[in-house]
Amino acid sequence: MSGAALSLRLLTKTYTDEPDARPALSPIDLEVPPGQRVALVGHNGSGKTTLLRMVAGLLEPSGGDATVHGHARGTIEARAAVSYLSDHPTFYDDLSLREHLEYVARLHGVEDWSARADDLMDRMGLAGRADQLPGTFSRGLRQKAAITLAFVRPFRVLLVDEPFVGLDSGGKAALLALLDEASRTGATLVVATHELSFVHRVDRLLALSDGELRFDGAPGDADVDALVRPG
Repeated sequence: MSGAALSLRLLTKTYTDEPDARPALSPIDLEVPPGQRVALVGHNGSGKTTLLRMVAGLLEPSGGDATVHGHARGTIEARAAVSYLSDHPTFYDDLSLREHLEYVARLHGVEDWSARADDLMDRMGLAGRADQLPGTFSRGLRQKAAITLAFVRPFRVLLVDEPFVGLDSGGKAALLALLDEASRTGATLVVATHELSFVHRVDRLLALSDGELRFDGAPGDADVDALVRPG
């Protein structure tokens, strides 16, 4: 069993059967050790979301595979280890924010969930909205609600897709603090983002362009702005 938190072996995705179609994600081989903080950058359509969704077990690859702490992606063991924060969060129409938090926490075996939920809502500026339906929230508030759901459950790997979009300055500061706390507990973080200031807080930078891995190394060794731009 691999000692890596994440292990990708020729992981690839193509969304069409056309023989000359360009893959959304070309075959990628990489390993992420436990506890590493990774920023995943690239222009829109570069393959970031596709990669994260396949690792999270939400999208079937066209080839290759991935493991999470030695367990095949999509298995119960892998899903228990991974918390995935989507760039387009969805919510149940008839559950309040507090009910969402209780549901997610209990699903993952968190018994004393209420205090954690209250703390997360307070930090994200949602304390007064606990009994409201998050499906009715604005884009920024929906993102804050999704953040509370990602952090109310235990995880060993956190996969995050464009978490800073729509957040105000207070929300960004609160999210950065939560990411730092998760890192200190030994969690592995993979954050897809255009937020260049975050890139300088991580250990490793991965850059995708047109579905191909163009850079894998330390953030200080890259022209990050150029890696994010299309072209």
